[in-house]
Amino acid sequence: MSNESQHSLVKSLGTWQLWGIAVGLVISGEYFGWSFGWATAGTLGFLVTTIAVALMYTTFIFSFTELSTSIPHAGGPFAYSYRAFGPTGGFIAGMATLIEFVFAPPAISLAIGAYLNVQFPGLDPKTAAVGAYIVFMGLNIVGVRIAATFELFVTVIAIFELLVFMGVVAPGFSFANFAKDGWAGESNFSMASIAGMFAAIPFAIWFFLAIEGVAMAAEEAKDPKRSIPIAYTTGILTLVVLAIGVMVFAGGAGDWKALANINDPLPQAMKMIVGESSGWLHMLVWLGLFGLVASFHGIILGYSRQIYAQARAGYLPGWLGAVHPKFKTPHRAIIAGGLIGIAAIFSDELLQFGGQTLTANIVTMSVFGALLMYIMSMAALFKLRKSEPNLVRTYRTPFYPVFPAIALGGALIALTTVIWFNLMLAGVFLGILAFGLLCFHLTRHTRDNVAFDASLAAVTE
Repeated sequence: MSNESQHSLVKSLGTWQLWGIAVGLVISGEYFGWSFGWATAGTLGFLVTTIAVALMYTTFIFSFTELSTSIPHAGGPFAYSYRAFGPTGGFIAGMATLIEFVFAPPAISLAIGAYLNVQFPGLDPKTAAVGAYIVFMGLNIVGVRIAATFELFVTVIAIFELLVFMGVVAPGFSFANFAKDGWAGESNFSMASIAGMFAAIPFAIWFFLAIEGVAMAAEEAKDPKRSIPIAYTTGILTLVVLAIGVMVFAGGAGDWKALANINDPLPQAMKMIVGESSGWLHMLVWLGLFGLVASFHGIILGYSRQIYAQARAGYLPGWLGAVHPKFKTPHRAIIAGGLIGIAAIFSDELLQFGGQTLTANIVTMSVFGALLMYIMSMAALFKLRKSEPNLVRTYRTPFYPVFPAIALGGALIALTTVIWFNLMLAGVFLGILAFGLLCFHLTRHTRDNVAFDASLAAVTE
């Protein structure tokens, strides 16, 4: 077997499959995680935060698409920052992306466990979470086309279920319920409301976190320069509409304070309207799992391609860059990321502090990685516009430089705020980055940057 075949991916993904990945990566954020923002900002305050974050993500995606189509590389942000800022810049962006994509799945798997626990009270949520890892790591190993087709299927079902949820709770919806004590636990707007809105940023980001992961499937897309822009633009519009709709309808179903700080807000919101024995409730729990599975499954695909790309470039141990001889998927990268995620599930002693639940802290850790990666990506976009004006750009950012400037400014403000309100977690995040940078510099003699430069040039030809 040639070395190229050992490290090559297969181009098999079409536009609909990429859209399924774009929405599926994120859609679990509509089912859980965001309601922690209510505990911090109140319903009205969190609505303001969500709209601001939605603006940041919309401008980011329109800008990020230029990078993903002009440099369709499995490393995504790692490759863009490498090309713009060299090996160290590539490492920082790649490490941030790894933290985002490796820490998001354990949070989602815990939510899968919580949803299953509603139906099977004797089932330990952590046991169910580990089982989810085993099943969907296996599915990702079997083949990317099968994995992407499954992703599209579960994503469509998840969207349908969110629409069903809104339809079922609509008759009992009351804006008075939604607005009661809507400003950081108070009836009226105050300085505490502003602080609460900033503190809730990580949970608004959770509505959209990981949509950028489509870029990591770029090497496996049949026509990335055409299909990725369509997948991204339709994907972000779909998610913005669903996020606002789910949050407003859930908050108006009853006492929204009972839904904060839990992993299954939608079934509990529906229970306020239809009662515990309703068939609607049981349907939501079962079909709601599709939303969680869509993101869980899609992010496994994302983290594995990031590990694979960095290993292929010598930034991680080379054996992680191997492709399965039969299925042509990065099986070792899939397993390695899964083992880290399973360890995080049982990391109560390490990650449960600061007055927040384990799930909330895992979500926040993932957000740290995402925001740093967004900053590096937008900086790379500005840099490449100047340093490589002749780079083939089949898609160009609309309203440049306004859109990337809004995305960059929003990400900088968000990262500063998340650090301010989560100093202990920020220390853990910076510690991981510092350790990674140390290893990066100690192993620099093992990397063939010339070969990686050639691979980056190849994907733009």
